[in-house]
Amino acid sequence: MTIHSSSGSLITTIDNKVATVEFGHPASNSFPRVLLDSLSSEINNLSVNEAVNVIVLKSKGTAAFCAGASFEELLAVTNQEEGLEFFSGFAYLINAMRSCSKLIIGRVHGKTVGGGVGIAAACDYVFATATASVKLSELAIGIGPFVIEPAVSRKIGKTAMTEMTLAAHEWKSAAWAQQKGLYAEVFDTPELLDTAVADFSSKLASYNSEALFEMKKVIWDGTENWESLLLERAAITGQLVLSDFTRKALAEFKK
Repeated sequence: MTIHSSSGSLITTIDNKVATVEFGHPASNSFPRVLLDSLSSEINNLSVNEAVNVIVLKSKGTAAFCAGASFEELLAVTNQEEGLEFFSGFAYLINAMRSCSKLIIGRVHGKTVGGGVGIAAACDYVFATATASVKLSELAIGIGPFVIEPAVSRKIGKTAMTEMTLAAHEWKSAAWAQQKGLYAEVFDTPELLDTAVADFSSKLASYNSEALFEMKKVIWDGTENWESLLLERAAITGQLVLSDFTRKALAEFKK
């Protein structure tokens, strides 16, 4: 799949059983709903593609990995139904990653915020650079990381998730993220990162596909209720985003 539009880009290449999926958006690789849906659809398609054993998920450019939800679309939400519709996009994406039959390797090359942290947490194994700081800034704009919380807590634990959430203005370093379990390995340069991702994904893709599939099920055991849970969380966020506090905060962030 190759998509280029005002809503962002999505490019997939497949080589030696490794599918590399790159998403991009001019606004720091943030996600409008269309791009969220496109990525979810691509993950679902690759899940049933017999030519693929492993998926590498990355983003475009050399700056931010992902700035989370599109502020433009958040500001455009005018009622609770629209709020639910927008935030359910992250719910569908995380569930697509969770239920995907292929193992997903994350390549995080830079800072990531909010929903981007959730995407990293939903990967099965993550490589990052030393500049790949993380932040959950949702409380600062009057909402909370409700949709992504199950994925983040599952990966780093409730205590570390709480620390990130309550310190909403504070960046946590890549070293911190590795210590807590969000990142498996951290590298000093993008070149070293790419070498590690290529070597690891190539080795993983050479293994028995049936064993990889069964391992994926084991890794995500106990998350079957997320189909409904994440949509319930999206409804909470969709209501909060309508508050005067959030409208003013988003307007300030936009400036």
